[in-house]
Amino acid sequence: MKRIFTLLFLSLTLVSLAQQTQSVNAIPPGYYNTATGTGYVLKTQLHNIIKNHFDQGYTPGLYITYQTSDVRPNGKVWDMYSDCEFTFGTVANGGNQDNGTNPGGECVLFNREHTVPQSYFGNSVSPMFSDAHFVIPSDKVVNATRDDFPYGRVQNATWTSTNGSKLGNNMNSGYSAGYSLTVFEPVDQYKGDIARLLLYFATRYEDQLTTFYTTSSSTSKVMFDGTSGHSFSNTFLNILLTWNQQDPVSAKEIDRNNAIYARQNNRNPFIDNNNYVTQIWGLPLATSAFESLNAVSVYPNPSNNGNVNISTEISLDNIEIITINGQVLQQIKRPTLENNTYTLNNLPKGFYFIKLSSNNDSVTKKVLVN
Repeated sequence: MKRIFTLLFLSLTLVSLAQQTQSVNAIPPGYYNTATGTGYVLKTQLHNIIKNHFDQGYTPGLYITYQTSDVRPNGKVWDMYSDCEFTFGTVANGGNQDNGTNPGGECVLFNREHTVPQSYFGNSVSPMFSDAHFVIPSDKVVNATRDDFPYGRVQNATWTSTNGSKLGNNMNSGYSAGYSLTVFEPVDQYKGDIARLLLYFATRYEDQLTTFYTTSSSTSKVMFDGTSGHSFSNTFLNILLTWNQQDPVSAKEIDRNNAIYARQNNRNPFIDNNNYVTQIWGLPLATSAFESLNAVSVYPNPSNNGNVNISTEISLDNIEIITINGQVLQQIKRPTLENNTYTLNNLPKGFYFIKLSSNNDSVTKKVLVN
């Protein structure tokens, strides 16, 4: 019995060590030796390291890569957009790989999702078309629903996938202000994954970003700014930096990076060394105060009796009523709220900007008085 127990213990130890090894970065010695700069200089250095990867092709190339890069512990396809139990392989062989038919619902077929839509860089253009670092396996229905909408924060979901990924109107507050009307938001556990895939795209294809932006009419264009260095619009960059910070690199990403390197011979540097993100683009801007201020409700709007209510869950330091000509009509410092509401009375007819301030942050709302 003692011998059996010892053998069992050794077997379990070896299995445990093997599992741990799967999540260790297999970075070749000296791979990042030339990445010595900061800012956009560092980004270009990383670009020079990871460019010229070996394109394995779209079909069956990506499907072959996914069998090692995107496989769950139970052997099923690891789809970040759904919780579907997809089996690798063609339908004829018992798998769920897209066969060109209409599935009619989720969890029937999976295909390949370009996290940066093809409509942005050009349909079927290589090597972007089949780059597994940012082209991921996805439920066919969810892929079609995401379409080429940009990523962002959803306020009211019009559609939700099996794992909670959602499509809907943009949360027009904080770092999302002035962004696309409709956005796609992945679940929290994969937001960092998605962010690092797009940071890879902007680095790997740095020398083509200007051309992509100039020629594209894609809805997803709002994610970018047309430059090779900064790469992203301010709004979307802050979304990426925030998601990268909130959802750190996981063992899943490390294993995926190693598997893709084995196929393409290039790596995602932001998984290997996440410090590269802040060394290039800095830290995300704080959004909590913005989010809270933008959640303030101003009603009725329009007002027909000269009275406007301001409903808020946070304390306000200052309220300014500003005319359309920029004149400060009224200023209320440290307003006293009753039941989280402050009421502006006897406003003359006109169009006004109401500036709300709290903790050195401010937001401006528009209101019409008839």
